Amino acid sequence: MEISKYQRLTEFLIKVKPFQRLVRELTQLSKDFKCDVRFQAKALLARQEALEAFVVELFKDTFLCAVHAKRFTIFSKNMQLARRIRGGSAIYQHFAVKNDH
Repeated sequence: MEISKYQRLTEFLIKVKPFQRLVRELTQLSKDFKCDVRFQAKALLARQEALEAFVVELFKDTFLCAVHAKRFTIFSKNMQLARRIRGGSAIYQHFAVKNDH
């Protein structure tokens, strides 16, 4: 099974070089930085480790939502619910119930 294979791995799931290029590109596109930003290699690796840990935990929560619905297949609505429960995004806070009728 693929899951058990990936659970045994100790290296990153996302390739290092493409991830670093993506971070640098997003930083250049950001309007918060007025000059070129440089990253230490350790800082990029720490960012990647944090991102992968976040994604793994998000998928764990997503799977729990699917199991709660008596399914073993995850759907996008399971991930949306997991993120909403975690308080993960302003997008989902926008959809909070606001019925003041």
